[in-house]
Amino acid sequence: MTDMSEKPGGNLPKKEDLEKELAEYLSRKYGGQVKVISTGIQAVPAGEGEAEVDEGTGERGSPVREFDLRPEELIRWLDEFVVRQETAKRVLATKICTHFNRLRRQLEDDLPREPAVGRVKSNVLLIGPTGVGKTYLIKLIARRLGVPFVKGDATKFSETGYVGGDVEDLVRDLVREADGDLELAQYGIVYIDEVDKIAGSPHRYGADVSRTGVQRALLKPMEETEVEMKVAHDPISQIEAIEHYRRTGKRERRVVNTKNILFIMSGAFDGLAEIVEKRLGSRSIGFDRDVGRTGKADAVLLHQVKAEDLIEYGFETEFIGRLPVIAVLDPLSVEDLLAILQNANGSVVAAKKEDFLAYEIRLAFTDEALRRIAELAFQEQTGARGLVSVVERVLLPFETRLPSTDIEVLAVTRQMVDDPEESLARLLASDAARARNRELYAQLAEAERKRLEKRIVRQVGQYLEEFDVLLTPERLALFAGYCQETNADPEDLADILVDLVDEIRRFGERLSASCGISVTFSDEAIDRILARRPLGVATVKKVLASLKRDYEYGLCLLAQRRPDSHVVVPATGIDDPKGFVEELFRRNFDD
Repeated sequence: MTDMSEKPGGNLPKKEDLEKELAEYLSRKYGGQVKVISTGIQAVPAGEGEAEVDEGTGERGSPVREFDLRPEELIRWLDEFVVRQETAKRVLATKICTHFNRLRRQLEDDLPREPAVGRVKSNVLLIGPTGVGKTYLIKLIARRLGVPFVKGDATKFSETGYVGGDVEDLVRDLVREADGDLELAQYGIVYIDEVDKIAGSPHRYGADVSRTGVQRALLKPMEETEVEMKVAHDPISQIEAIEHYRRTGKRERRVVNTKNILFIMSGAFDGLAEIVEKRLGSRSIGFDRDVGRTGKADAVLLHQVKAEDLIEYGFETEFIGRLPVIAVLDPLSVEDLLAILQNANGSVVAAKKEDFLAYEIRLAFTDEALRRIAELAFQEQTGARGLVSVVERVLLPFETRLPSTDIEVLAVTRQMVDDPEESLARLLASDAARARNRELYAQLAEAERKRLEKRIVRQVGQYLEEFDVLLTPERLALFAGYCQETNADPEDLADILVDLVDEIRRFGERLSASCGISVTFSDEAIDRILARRPLGVATVKKVLASLKRDYEYGLCLLAQRRPDSHVVVPATGIDDPKGFVEELFRRNFDD
C-alpha cells in the first residue's frame, strides 16, 4: 500500500490508486474471482471524524422485549415437529425460555440492566449420534423465538491469527442474519456443530490450531466480549467502512457485545460413552464387554456424562465451564423413523411430494411403504438422514420417467420400495396397473384429507376464530383440499385465509359506502370466492371487481327505494350475480 510514514497526514492516495491496490490485494487472495468496482470511494484520513462516530445501531428492536414464552409452551410446540428426544426438548426449552425471560426482565425500566457479577450464561452442549435432530431442534427454536440464528462447523474455524475462519466471524454472520440490526443480533443464537472434532489429543504437544486453539478462541465470545464488525483482515469490510464515511461523513463504529448471545454446541462424541463407562466402573471383563453393545446402551451411559468425562475426552476445563447445560439425544429406532415419516410436520415426505408436484404429479404413501422405508433407513445407521437416502433411491426411477407420461398420481406401495424398477415397468406397461394406482391413490388421498382436517382444527382453529373466520364444514374441506393440492402448511395458509376474508369484508364495506346501503357477504358466499383457483389476493380481487360491476347499479337503485335495507349476499350471489340482482329487484320493486 502507499507509504505515508514520511509525513503523517500527508497526501492521501488517489481514488484510482486505492482501488488499484485493493484490486491487486483481492486478486492475490482470491485468485481474481473478486473485482473492485468504482463507487466514488474517497480515502479517509486516520483519526479524522473522531468527533462524529456512527455507532450503527439497528432500528428493528428486539423480540426479547415482548418475550413471554413458557417452557411447557415451547415443549408442546416442539412436540409437533420432533419425534422423541423428550429429555433434550425439556432441557432446551427450559433453559432457553429462562435465558430470554431473564433478558426481558433486565430490559424493563424498573430493573437493573446489568446482570449480576459472576452469573454464568446457559450455553448448551448437545450430545447425540448423527441424524437424530440436533440442528433441526435449534433451528425450530430460533424460528419460534424470532431471533437471528447462525450455524457454523467447528472444524472450519481456527484460532485468531492463523489461516482459517475466525470464530468471531460467527458473530458477524449473526449481524448479517439480523439485517444489520446490532441490538437484535445481540440476542441471537450461535450454533456450532461437530464441536467434538476440536477436542485436543492427549498425545499432542505444542500449538494445536484446529483443536484446543479453537477452544481458546471461543472462550471470550461464549462469555462476554465485544466483536468489531470492521476487521483489518477483511478488505470488504474496509471498503464498506470507506463507503459509509463517504456517504455520511462519520466514522462507523459497529460493535456487538456477546454477553446475551446464546451459544449452543453439538457433536456425536464417538468414544465418550467408553469414558463414562470407565468412570462408572461398569466395564465388563474380557470379550463379553463388546457383546450386545448397541447405540441404545451408549445413550444410557451418555445420559450420565459429567464435566470430567468431557475434559478427559480432550476439552479445556475453561471451555467446558462455559457450557453448563448438557442435553443428550437418543438414537432413533425403526418406530421413531416411521413416526418421522408419518409426522404431518415432517419434511422428508413433504419434500418428495414437492419434487413430484413440480411435474404436476401427486404422491401418496401406504403405511406399509413407509414402514419398509423406515426399516431400510435404520439399517444405514445415519438417523433421519437415512430416510432421505432411501426415499430418493426408491423414487428416483419414477421421478425420471413419469414426467414424460400422462400419469398424474402415484401411490407408493411396499412392493415399489422393495423393487422400484420392476414396479415402474409394470405401471408403464399395463393399463390395469395404472387403474389400480389411481384407485389406491384416491383412497389414500381421502384418508389424508380427513387427517388434514383434524390437524387444521387442532393447529389453527382457535387462531382463525380470533379473526372471526369460522371453520365451517365447507370451509374446512376447502382449506384441507388446498393444503393437499399444494402441499402447503396449514399455519402459513391460515394467515393467507385471514387476509383474503378480510379483503372480502372490506369490499362489502366499500360497496356499502358507495351505494348507500348495508351490504355483507355470508360465509357461504365468502367460501365460493375462496374456492376460485388459484387461491390468492389477485384471484379474489378479480372476482370482487367483477361483482362490483354486476352489483353496483342495482344496489344503488335499491338504496334509493329502501335506504334502510340490509343485503346479505348468499352463495348464489357469487355463482350468478346478475340473477341475484334481478331477484333483489323482483322482491323489492314488484310490491
